Amino acid sequence: MPDCKKIRLVLEDGTEYKGLSFGYEKSRSGEVVFNTAMTGYVESLTDPSYRGQILVSTYPLVGNYGVPGNRLDSNLLPKFLESDQVQVSGLVVSDYSFEYSHWNAEKSLSEWLHEFNVPGIFGIDTRALTKKLRESGTMLGKIIIDDEDIPFFDPAVENVVEQVSVKEVVRYGTGDRKIVLVDCGVKNNIIRCFLKRDNVQVIRVPWDYDFTQLDYDGLFISNGPGDPKNLQKTIDNIKKALDTKDTPVFGICMGNLLLGLASGANTFKLKYGHRSHNQPAQQIGTHRCFITSQNHGYAVDIKKVSGNWEPLFININDGTCEGIKHKTRAIFSCQFHPEATGGPTDTEYLFDDFLQLVDEYKHTQHS
Repeated sequence: MPDCKKIRLVLEDGTEYKGLSFGYEKSRSGEVVFNTAMTGYVESLTDPSYRGQILVSTYPLVGNYGVPGNRLDSNLLPKFLESDQVQVSGLVVSDYSFEYSHWNAEKSLSEWLHEFNVPGIFGIDTRALTKKLRESGTMLGKIIIDDEDIPFFDPAVENVVEQVSVKEVVRYGTGDRKIVLVDCGVKNNIIRCFLKRDNVQVIRVPWDYDFTQLDYDGLFISNGPGDPKNLQKTIDNIKKALDTKDTPVFGICMGNLLLGLASGANTFKLKYGHRSHNQPAQQIGTHRCFITSQNHGYAVDIKKVSGNWEPLFININDGTCEGIKHKTRAIFSCQFHPEATGGPTDTEYLFDDFLQLVDEYKHTQHS
């Protein structure tokens, strides 16, 4: 093992964890959250939903399969990454593997973190840290290098979605099924899941863009970081679309939260969130339970879903809302990630369900 600089993780309650550095040697702060997945650190670290957060991996060994290169597909999307950069503010692991081996790897995790100026800390007891976060709830924290103290940063009080959303309209594909995608920090695999299906065109718009002026056959609202109540412009645009258009609507993660707020429900912050590849979500009214990939710190208050709206999925672990739907219109959402990456693909069929609704809508428009 090379000679590594000493480094500290400091929580807002004053608790300190001492470890060693394997990333960029610069102090950074954010909300400290944990993910219990065994694999998928490449996908997690590039997930825009982690913007402003320090990620703790509960799996003890990280870095052993390195990092793939940033090769692009035919739509100019990175083939193996969920965005074009590392999004987390810092990474905390128990044991970092300085040697890596994988057919697809082009660099080490350490080299990758240096490339994007992200600190990494290893050699701490992540079990004790995770237990503390489960008992006390997620906390603000900072990774301190060379005693360079910095203020705490809370991603809930700033509009971090603005940092990860596109700045102008981007189009993918040339199909007749036109899907407006409201980019609140969309994962690339959501776009891939649409484009690998036949005859789909994705129109990706900024988070605050008035998409109601566009001609489209379906509306999709993406995942993203931070508190959904900070996105009032997006909520207003969704309300406007629900009032003036009859096109199908599908939301994922942040999209579920924003659709909930636009429908008149409320959202609240979970104690420590759902961040893993094995969250059980049951479809209400059925005996079907899916193992899902999740990454969110907020939920729709299931008791506030009423009127023409009803819950669609429920989390078996804690009973929280995992999706909502309209009782009479082609509108639904889920809190989990059916596109996975990383995680199980049990619920990817929801993209097909949505596009089927789009086809039915187009048929009624032309009949």
